[in-house]
Amino acid sequence: MKGFKLWNQKEKLNSHVGGVNSAHNQTIKKSGDLMKEKQHIQSVLVKQSNKDKIEYRVQLNAIVDCIKFLLCRGSVFRGHDESQGSSDKGNFLEFLQFLGDYNKSINEVLQKVSKNCKLTHHEIQKDIVNAIACETSKAIIKDLDNGFFSILVDESRDISVKEQMTLVLRYVNKKGIIIERFLGIVHVASTTALSLKYAIKCLLCEHNLNLSKLRGQGYDRASNMQGDINGLKTLILKKNKLAFYVHCFAHQLQLTLVAVAKNHINIAKFFYVVSNLVTVVGGSCKRQDVLRDAQFVKIKEELEIGVCRSG
Repeated sequence: MKGFKLWNQKEKLNSHVGGVNSAHNQTIKKSGDLMKEKQHIQSVLVKQSNKDKIEYRVQLNAIVDCIKFLLCRGSVFRGHDESQGSSDKGNFLEFLQFLGDYNKSINEVLQKVSKNCKLTHHEIQKDIVNAIACETSKAIIKDLDNGFFSILVDESRDISVKEQMTLVLRYVNKKGIIIERFLGIVHVASTTALSLKYAIKCLLCEHNLNLSKLRGQGYDRASNMQGDINGLKTLILKKNKLAFYVHCFAHQLQLTLVAVAKNHINIAKFFYVVSNLVTVVGGSCKRQDVLRDAQFVKIKEELEIGVCRSG
């Protein structure tokens, strides 16, 4: 549209305005529509945006619920074949589809989302899992409420041949109940006392926990853990004299059983026989059935003569 320049010739205005469908009148109409709030471009975009947000939230909530369910039960997420035509896409995708089949609103959203916004990629699954882990850790720290705590630490090699250190918090909550909560697992390149101490300190600092609040340490009797000179317990005691060391009760029981078995020949023979029996019978389903049937016959005979009671 060309502008109007002949302002000294007012009679030319009528020709510029033109008819009802002229460019001038069309521009005025569009300008009026733009000034109306309900027809404003921004209002239309906001309306569409709110609808998208609601649908996105429905989709995200369904996915988070699936992930929470699988995490609580320690189930695997992914399947061997997650393609569209697969008969078993894995626990996550199958459970998400199950939710959609029994919830109309979820199913409608899952059916209409574009391929690049399904939120089912394994990297997105990991991101949500990490977010849930962070929120869980925050809940544990909030329950601790800046109080005193003890730590239980152990390290072992996993299936990927990497040394992993686990740390568990033990504390008394506001109700006076002793609580144990798993705080985290850390890969450690070295299992020396200094390396483990540094890993523990970093993990505690990550959750705003200070060694000054530490009141107990629980490890096994490995030299790098309970050594009196350069062991982990000694290094921490140098920083906090109130962080008393207590030997892990589970390891104590194991050491007690080993010591008893070594010093009493009858007990050693007993465990030797049990070990062989478990190896021989446990390796064959047929042998297990034979042993189970024999035990059933023996119990039945004892019940009949009144040697033992049922129930």
